[in-house]
Amino acid sequence: MAELEPEAPTAFGLDAFGVEARLRLFRFAAREDRLEYLWLLRAVDRGRRRYQVRLAEEEMRSLLDELRAEIPDVPHGIDITAKCDQLTEDGVLGRSHDTSRVATIREYRQRRAIYQFTEAGYLAYGAVERVLTSRVEEADLGRLQLSDLLSDLDALAEANRVGDAIEVVRKLERLDTALKDLAERSARFYLTLGDLMGTHDARPEVFLRYKDALLAHIGDFQADLARYAPLLANAVGAVERSGEEELVHRAAAADTRPLLSERERLEDWRERWRGLVAWFRPPSASGRSRADHLQDAGINAIAHMLALLRQVTEARRGGVTRESQLRHLAAWFAALPADDEAHALFGAAFGLRSARHVAIAHPDPEREPASLSWWEALPVEIARTLREHGVRAGAGRVAPIVRQDAARRLLAERQARLVEERRLAATRLLDGGLYERTLDAAETSLFLHLLGRALAARRPGAGRCVGRDHGLELILVAHSGVWSIVTARGVLSLEGWRPEVHRAVTPGWTVPERRAAGGLRL
Repeated sequence: MAELEPEAPTAFGLDAFGVEARLRLFRFAAREDRLEYLWLLRAVDRGRRRYQVRLAEEEMRSLLDELRAEIPDVPHGIDITAKCDQLTEDGVLGRSHDTSRVATIREYRQRRAIYQFTEAGYLAYGAVERVLTSRVEEADLGRLQLSDLLSDLDALAEANRVGDAIEVVRKLERLDTALKDLAERSARFYLTLGDLMGTHDARPEVFLRYKDALLAHIGDFQADLARYAPLLANAVGAVERSGEEELVHRAAAADTRPLLSERERLEDWRERWRGLVAWFRPPSASGRSRADHLQDAGINAIAHMLALLRQVTEARRGGVTRESQLRHLAAWFAALPADDEAHALFGAAFGLRSARHVAIAHPDPEREPASLSWWEALPVEIARTLREHGVRAGAGRVAPIVRQDAARRLLAERQARLVEERRLAATRLLDGGLYERTLDAAETSLFLHLLGRALAARRPGAGRCVGRDHGLELILVAHSGVWSIVTARGVLSLEGWRPEVHRAVTPGWTVPERRAAGGLRL
């Protein structure tokens, strides 16, 4: 075959959709009125199936009435104009203007809008619709496709030997579609099976209902796959012997896709053929084909089902399941009168209270027995490597850990002074109020801290917001005018919000009690 001249990576540059543009296609499924969008798109899809590709708003309204007559759940009062504009902005629909039915200049200037699915928009709608209409009962492994694959491979080898390019394309497309369908069916079946068995407790009424049918279905597919796998591998070898490179070139020459260049069609068919070969023949003598992996998945599924069957059988024979055990344990916790007894029950049930310092024993086991909870036991000295890197020290003297007690005491004293300063500032701020005086540095810092908390807790449309800390609560009340507070850093003006300082009180206090606890002094 003659070599092709180098071409640009994309012949026409039509792949203009980026990731953000593609994800934007699914916005309609996340909006609050997503059901209205969904039914509107279903109406557009019904028109598409009737070969009404381009629809006006009154035609969409008529299709919605048809759907509503069949399904009462279709919502009423859908704003078709607004919905179509939003779907056009998202890229799901394309909008154009119909001037073929106008009779006056006024109608021409109004530009009657008509809509249709974009190609990417129809794919997005189809993906959402497949998720909504999928059923667990429809999952199967597609074992009947194996015999069709074998006959198509034999026909492909014969068509390649006689040079029938049209038949080569047809068979390759059938094989590509069949393999994709087989892979999708298998993945869906095993995912469904995993969902059925992946519960925290085996439910006999659910599992036993499908046990026999599932085991028979998997067993039949495994037997067919084991029988057809060597035959399919030999058929692939026969196609290769008929001329692998000639096969790819014939398929590319007969390909009718006009928007792909000749080089792109050639590479596309070459990749498809490589994927088909990888399904039935391993890449190396020590490797495994995709059919082998599919057979392994079936064997693992049978093993998991048998393990679940054993669990269900034991549970039904003994009358005790994990669910019943946890229910009894929860009832014991709920019936205990005090927290100490609940802690003791937790330690006995889960065995976590006796965990001792990464399994390191105390030097004096008589003083600190291993049964003593780590909440109450004295700390154990450990090596620096274990503490910092999680690696146990080797043989020899363990290096001591530098505890830096002096620095810790200094930080603790500094923290205590800061807490005392904040407490005194809170007292002064509560006694002196916010107005007609100048807040000192500590009071200013505390006020700004409370103001930040209050503004962070603000909600749209709320007439007040509260920030609490250090025994105080700063309440911002919506109020007309500008409220100014003189601080050590300058004058702070709040427009539309009046700040009030109160003592922080527990929930449930009445308004008179709150006022009696101390508050703003103007």
